[in-house]
Amino acid sequence: MSGSGAQALALLQNIEARSRQKALGLPQQLEVKKAHAGIGFRLREMSFVVPTDEVVEILSYPSLTRIPGTVKWVKGLANIRGMLIPIVDLFAFVSDEITDLNRQSRVLVMRKGDLISGLLVSEVLGLRHFLDEEESNQLPDVPERLKILLRGAYEQGGVHWGVFDTRRLVETPAFMEVAGQ
Repeated sequence: MSGSGAQALALLQNIEARSRQKALGLPQQLEVKKAHAGIGFRLREMSFVVPTDEVVEILSYPSLTRIPGTVKWVKGLANIRGMLIPIVDLFAFVSDEITDLNRQSRVLVMRKGDLISGLLVSEVLGLRHFLDEEESNQLPDVPERLKILLRGAYEQGGVHWGVFDTRRLVETPAFMEVAGQ
């Protein structure tokens, strides 16, 4: 090898050695854990999560037109962008106690086939993520009529979250029987 070739090789070896000294280690190998996402909400002090694909919209409490002759948990009809949506007080449906309206009150709009309903809840807590190991075998302590609408639970940060199932809600005969006595 000629003198200039040997110098070039020595320079490259020097650069390689310095690069190895200053190089960061390989990226950390992190365990990827499966997470379940949902919209967190509260009914009074009880926490729930509903899968994101079961909620089509979240609204502030809208102006309503009362429907005469309906049960007390049917709050009325809301005109949302030209579509009439019945608004149901979910807590009143499961407990016979009316939800107190305040600035945090929201309506979760759900669609199951042709049925569109708005569920009045005490508060929406935003998008929540739960890991598989946070799944709980024990349902939260809630009214019995609400317990049958849950399809599981999670325990996260000391909070017991019930997984609300809108399919079970619309399949409940009492939910479809809105005529008052």
